[in-house]
Amino acid sequence: MTVDSTSTHADSVDKPQATADSRPLHFLEQIIQKDIDQYTAAQQSSDQQGDYKIVTRFPPEPNGYLHIGHAKSICLNFGLAEKFNGICHLRFDDTNPAKEDQEYIDAILNDVEWLGYEWEGEVRFASSYFQQLHDWAVHLIEQGNAYVCHLTADEAREYRGTLTEAGKNSPYRERSVAENVAEFAKMRQGEYDEGVCVLRAKIDMSSPNINMRDPIMYRIRKQDHHQTGDEWCIYPNYDFAHGQEDAIEGITHSICTLEFADHRPLYEWFTEHLPVPSRPKQYEFGRLNLNYTVTSKRKLKQLVDEGYVDGWDDPRMPTIAGLRRRGVSAAAIRKFCEMIGVTKSDGVVDVGMLEHAIRDDLDKNAPRAMCVLNPLKVVLTNYPEDKTEVMTAAGHPNRDDLGERILPFSQQIYIDQDDFREEANKKYKRLVVGKRVRLRNAYVIEADSCIKDDSGNIIEVHARVIEGTLGNNPEDGIKPKGVIQWVDSKQHATFDTALYDRLFTDESPDSGDKNFLDTINPNSVEKKLACIGEIGLLDAPIGVTYQFEREGYFCKDSHAETFLFNRTIGLRDTFVG
Repeated sequence: MTVDSTSTHADSVDKPQATADSRPLHFLEQIIQKDIDQYTAAQQSSDQQGDYKIVTRFPPEPNGYLHIGHAKSICLNFGLAEKFNGICHLRFDDTNPAKEDQEYIDAILNDVEWLGYEWEGEVRFASSYFQQLHDWAVHLIEQGNAYVCHLTADEAREYRGTLTEAGKNSPYRERSVAENVAEFAKMRQGEYDEGVCVLRAKIDMSSPNINMRDPIMYRIRKQDHHQTGDEWCIYPNYDFAHGQEDAIEGITHSICTLEFADHRPLYEWFTEHLPVPSRPKQYEFGRLNLNYTVTSKRKLKQLVDEGYVDGWDDPRMPTIAGLRRRGVSAAAIRKFCEMIGVTKSDGVVDVGMLEHAIRDDLDKNAPRAMCVLNPLKVVLTNYPEDKTEVMTAAGHPNRDDLGERILPFSQQIYIDQDDFREEANKKYKRLVVGKRVRLRNAYVIEADSCIKDDSGNIIEVHARVIEGTLGNNPEDGIKPKGVIQWVDSKQHATFDTALYDRLFTDESPDSGDKNFLDTINPNSVEKKLACIGEIGLLDAPIGVTYQFEREGYFCKDSHAETFLFNRTIGLRDTFVG
């Protein structure tokens, strides 16, 4: 059953309790637990029947793709419902058709599902409640609590006042109820052009909280809506619609980010002055802010629209779609959201925490493969030209469930150019003329000579296999100095790679008077063509991220025109701001 949550909620909470995993309850969990305990106690004292069902919601506006900050809200709202055996709704707050699009709706649905969450019932839309919201607007007018105002936008700003100066009443504030009903009907029927008038709540123009100074409830927007078509030409503002949508759906805990704290009195004013079926309560938590990152949807859209990135799902973008395309797992994002916790204050989280969560997840779960980004041919002069062996290697050093990899081996192989030098000091642990290295999962080899082109670039190395060293050290006692990766020249995968780095070089790219576009990292992506990898990578599925040994973590791009692997992240942090 749904209860009037104002009777059980409290902003103050008792001493933190612990979860089943011994983690202290964060403040929202404490509030919910206290509500449940109070309801249970009231039931026992009055013999009431029925459970107190926790109902949360995730209410995105479909005016862009979701980003890492939204991921925190998703994990919080769905996570609270799971923890307390409740339910979570997915509701699109689609009250502004000028900025919304079906593309964004589809992307958001995909993101929430990919993160591993299921919403209760059908997907909900604010637009489904437009008629009820309209009727409640008329109710406020009839109760003398709303009026149609014809002030221009400039006049409205002048009348509104400032943070230190009270506003003044609109000359249209004292219209009669009948006149306001008639004027609102004209708005509804499309008799006024956009911007001519608005419907405002009649609250208090002298309130120290500017949100309470007769806020706008409805604007005229003569634009088709992606759900309702041309049925409406007036649309409710978020502040009017949101609380009533929560009430209709029986939301018990309406959880918002901290910037909505000053809107809470307005949220409560509307639910107190309308015959809503339930009385939800709003709570605010600190939003996720990452350094070296921009999470303003307006600015992210600017990056897309002006071509600074290749779309909302560009692997450099902090969108969930971008992170997914880059090879970040849903588990890593959920773990990161758990790591940063839930607080009552805003703060900036070091992006290194996100990168740590990604690396930790991939280290444990990514299958291994060998790849050379800068191929250099090695000819094994004492190995039969017509011979091919098949080596095997573990799919993951600690994951038997990932099976084994098949590694063909023949007379000619590729190593990385950085793994060979004609001469080198003792600190260099790779292949040098006259020195030995082990080819990972294969033989020990010794370099004899190299061939150069007319510019002096090394284009081929001649080396010998040291017999009897497949899985063993040389019998002559001269051990190899290091281990390098390799790929067979006959049977391999050839592909391009995109090496991504942070999109911004500035720790706070959009703070102060900065133009965030000026802080874009000119080296945020480097393309390498014709890289050589293990033959098994030809069958690499979309959505699986591999560790290319010594190179980092890579995943096959989901919709590139070429065979392309994106670097998810390096094996260690090498960023220099």
